[in-house]
This record gives sequence, structure tokens and C-alpha cells, in this order.
Amino acid sequence: MTDIASPSHTLQKLRKFLEGRTGKAIMDYNMIEDGDTILVCCSGGKDSYTLLSMLMALQQRAPVKFRLIAMNLDQKQPGFPADVLPAYFESIGIEHRIVEADTYSVVKEKIPEGKTTCSLCSRLRRGIIYRTAKELGANKIALGHHRDDMVHTFFLNLLFGGKTKAMPPKLVTDDGAHVVIRPLAYCPEADIAKFARGMAYPIIPCNLCGSQENLQRQKIREMMQDWDKRYPGRTEAVFTALQNVVPSHLADNQLFDFRGLTLETPVEEGDIAFDAPEMPPVFSGTPVQWSV
Repeated sequence: MTDIASPSHTLQKLRKFLEGRTGKAIMDYNMIEDGDTILVCCSGGKDSYTLLSMLMALQQRAPVKFRLIAMNLDQKQPGFPADVLPAYFESIGIEHRIVEADTYSVVKEKIPEGKTTCSLCSRLRRGIIYRTAKELGANKIALGHHRDDMVHTFFLNLLFGGKTKAMPPKLVTDDGAHVVIRPLAYCPEADIAKFARGMAYPIIPCNLCGSQENLQRQKIREMMQDWDKRYPGRTEAVFTALQNVVPSHLADNQLFDFRGLTLETPVEEGDIAFDAPEMPPVFSGTPVQWSV
């Protein structure tokens, strides 16, 4: 069953573009393998709706067989429209599970008024997702984070955490039970937003924390929006840099043996690195078929 009856030509092109980038990310990082059962986390936001749509479309022509289970966590936020996602899942014919857990009350009880709630909320939500994945026999958990989320996380860690660390496209959970994948890793947020508007998804806003305008992540988002406005392509360039790390030109003794460096040590680029950099071409976005 299709998401809408007669999508416009522009929407079809956008869908093809996003499917191409999603398929390439899956292939580049070997995110999905034959026989996988994937729990697709759906919050009711634009990103998770798009994620589910991309995975369902790719499932039809993928070179491997895998099962999709959509999951929504009803956190018992006041006014949460509990009927929206079940109805949507039924309408597109996807296997799904609705999990009810009152994390809202826990967060409100533990976090003082005016303090940010994202950290505790994320930990509670993550634990419930992992437990549900085990109950359903899912070995993979798909999240809707996109390229911009990954770049923003990099700057959050760099500027506020003192670490050169980002949000990986694929990771193993701390308990070693599941692999978390982010198939939208190559997808720009702006294109996801356009696609979601075109698809007229029944978006459910997150009201647990309010706007929380002073969040560090919001500051990073505003910074990147300003950079991209003044110097188009900066987010794409930073993401490309995350895929082209040169340990010998950083300062981490765990990644490169600076103490043992001698004239015989092979070092990539050497002092050429201090010349004016030539920016690598950004990903063209040409749709590709997911193949092995």
C-alpha cells in the first residue's frame, strides 16, 4: 500500500533522491543483512516517518530479506494523540508495536523546573526500546537521525564536551545485544522536511520538554544554519570530513603513536597538510540501487 494516492512529480523525485541516499548509507556501512529483524523507532516526527517510508520502499527491492517492525513509545505526555500512529501503521500495512510507559511523570519528578530534560528522557526511552527489541526478537534498531543530527552532535562534543566525537551511522548497544543503525545518515534535514510536508504525514510534536530554546543542541543548530546561509555547503563539508579522518594530524596518542614517531614512520600527507586545503567534492546525491 502506498503512502499517498498520486504523488506529484516533484515529490517522486525527492523520494527517489532520499531512497538513493538511504540505500547508499545502508550499503556503505552494511547496516542491513539477510534475515535481520529491524525495530524501526517512530516518534511521530518527520524524521521517523521518512525513515519508515524509506525502509519499506527499499525492502521491496533489496538483495536481502529482512523484517520490519514499527514501534512507538507512548510516554504519556498530556494531550498526546495516542490514536494517530496506530491508525497510520494500520493504513500502510506495517507490523507494529505500541509501548506505553509513563516516562513523562518520571522526568517531571526528577528534573527541576527550568532544567533541560533531554538526557534523562533519552536514557529512559533507550532502555525501553532495547527491552522491546529483545521481546520481539529484533537484532537491529533503526533510528531516524539524519546527516544534520550527526554534524550537530560532532560540534556539541567538540565545543561543549571536549571530544572529537560524533553520532555514528552504526553502533553496538552497551549490553552487546543489538546493533543500532541510522539509515538516514546521508540525508539532509531540509530534504526530509520537504518530503514530510509533501507526504502530509500526521506529525506529532514532542511536548515533553517544551521548546527549551536554550539547549546546547539548539545553539549548534542555529550556528550551522547561519554558516550554511553565509557559506552554502558547510554541513555537507563537515559530514564529509567525518568520513575522512587523518589521525596523524590530530593529537590523540591512542590513535597515532606520536611518542614513537621517527623519520621512518609512514605519515599520510606529512607537512602538505599545512597547505591551503582543497575541499573534496561533496556527495552528489545521485540515486543508487542498493546492491551487494
